[in-house]
Amino acid sequence: MTIRIAAVGDVHVDKDVVGRFRPALDRLSEHADALLLAGDLTRHGTEEEARCVATEFGGLDVPVVAVLGNHDYHCDEVPQLVGVLQDAGITVLEGDTTVLDCGGTRLGIAGVKGFGGGFAGRCASDFGEPEMKAFIRTTSVVADQLGESLRELDCDVRVALTHYAPVPDTLAGEPLEIYPFLGSYLLAQAIDSAPTALALHGHAHAGSERGTTPGGVRVRNVAHPVIKQAYSVFHLAEHAIG
Repeated sequence: MTIRIAAVGDVHVDKDVVGRFRPALDRLSEHADALLLAGDLTRHGTEEEARCVATEFGGLDVPVVAVLGNHDYHCDEVPQLVGVLQDAGITVLEGDTTVLDCGGTRLGIAGVKGFGGGFAGRCASDFGEPEMKAFIRTTSVVADQLGESLRELDCDVRVALTHYAPVPDTLAGEPLEIYPFLGSYLLAQAIDSAPTALALHGHAHAGSERGTTPGGVRVRNVAHPVIKQAYSVFHLAEHAIG
């Protein structure tokens, strides 16, 4: 069986955006088995904006699974935001997992927001000032959570969902100077620690769509400014199951 995954990130919904995505989401089940949202669901992370997201992406005819992004943390209303989304039937992941039944095939999704730090050969290290140590340790903890979640999933197909990028490939087009703030190689290591079929992320508005982890997992940047459509659909065929 082929599983169809619709995905988009960086929709930055507020009251001015409500209605922009919804027409394309009606009867989504004709095109996809699930919708994954790769963070930055809101513009500033307010409870009011979360209600707009719930209006736009709640009550669809397929399961909706999301992670948060940096914008969703800005106003320090994360618990309220998550509560609104969950009340609308949207599953929000942060270091945990969910398993969906897609026509008898179990789709497992592990999700974290992720964090920065950079990539092999040009990355920050857990050394020096407390602020730098805290920065890198945050990424390390989050990556460990992602890896553990992926490995412990009891499913047929694994998908990793993050906001920050796990590879530099999908950042091509962004200024090199900000790569350390767009993702971390530790996320790719976590993804490669399990038989993951697909990794989805957002965050890099000026980046590129396609990449691959060192272990060969395909990575896709689904930030709305990159894909330029309401969602992209990815097909995971039987050869991706494991």
